[in-house]
Amino acid sequence: MNPSITGANRLEGIGEYYFSQKLREIDELNKQGKNIINLGIGSPDLPPHPDVIKTLQEESAKPNVHAYQNYKGSPILRKAISDWYAKWYGVVLNADTEILPLIGSKEGIMHICMSYLNEGDEVLVPNPGYPTYRSAVKLAGGTCIDYELSEENNWEPDFAALEKRGLSKVKLMWVNYTQMPTGQLPSKELYEKIIAFGKKHHILICHDNPYSFILNDSPMSLLSVEGAKEVAVELNSLSKSHNMAGWRVGMLCGAKEIIDQVIRFKSNMDSGMFLPVQLAAAKALGLGKDWHDSVNKIYNERRVKVFELLELLKCDFSKNQSGLFVWAKIPAKYKTGFELSDDILYNANVFITPGGIFGTAGDKYIRVSLCGSIERFEDAIGRIKNIFKIQDV
Repeated sequence: MNPSITGANRLEGIGEYYFSQKLREIDELNKQGKNIINLGIGSPDLPPHPDVIKTLQEESAKPNVHAYQNYKGSPILRKAISDWYAKWYGVVLNADTEILPLIGSKEGIMHICMSYLNEGDEVLVPNPGYPTYRSAVKLAGGTCIDYELSEENNWEPDFAALEKRGLSKVKLMWVNYTQMPTGQLPSKELYEKIIAFGKKHHILICHDNPYSFILNDSPMSLLSVEGAKEVAVELNSLSKSHNMAGWRVGMLCGAKEIIDQVIRFKSNMDSGMFLPVQLAAAKALGLGKDWHDSVNKIYNERRVKVFELLELLKCDFSKNQSGLFVWAKIPAKYKTGFELSDDILYNANVFITPGGIFGTAGDKYIRVSLCGSIERFEDAIGRIKNIFKIQDV
């Protein structure tokens, strides 16, 4: 390429997504015959409900469903989202004005940042937390202000410490419960504190809520707090709850004024979602408790195996975690989770996510995904046992 054609300044400091890089390395190792067992990424390996797939097949065969769609999404999908929030979260949403379907909730993170941030605006970002919060803030011209979460504080924000630093430039705050990567469940009291904090300091609270149905009998929404819509929006997704990660179906829920603001940006970025996918998503949202119980039964069995693996690695962890992963503190023999991860990858051909990719507060941790068969976890356990035998000789 002509050297005078340079990339945009906004990409400075924005690295390639960690898993994008690591998957290339794993591909190379597999080409060398290593047969890596990847326990890192939370991509559900189970299929959606058969009725959801049937709906997609039937609807996509119709001749009149292939045109551009409404920028606000199908009324059928918005109504299904509204009903779903009322049934599971006890939250009343106006299907016409308070719901915006998304092509995956990840895009919603960027849409919110681009719709609300000006150059120099500050954003509170959890550490450890989902790396996309940081990159979206930076791409939108904002400044990330990490707020550290710690095991000692139950992975909850230290609101008193935040107020001491000064908040006059803070415009948004990203929160995420069930928390990823730590698996910490929310409480009503925590949600009330978050909303009160946002109201007091005039900060838009952005809650990312894709894990609330996984290994959790009581899903909660931040919008269930009285007055939450005055200061908060919530992202949700069918990726984990309905095994539809590749379908890219998410949603933004909140007050009409916020939804309208985001539509101004989003409508310039895409031309809507394929209608049969929206109708299949509506079918998925109508599934009952039996569906979630069946999925969680499988994840619970897998989690037992992950606990066994982590005990073998001499990691410290809570068995009360929720979500699609298990978060664990590394043993003292390793300086960081990166060191443990590389040890297991290069010597046992098993990949486990280092906690440091989620922020400096995760340096002493690792994260294991529950997305894999029992046989896969047993194979990983056997490989790790073998390397420990070699190291002990």
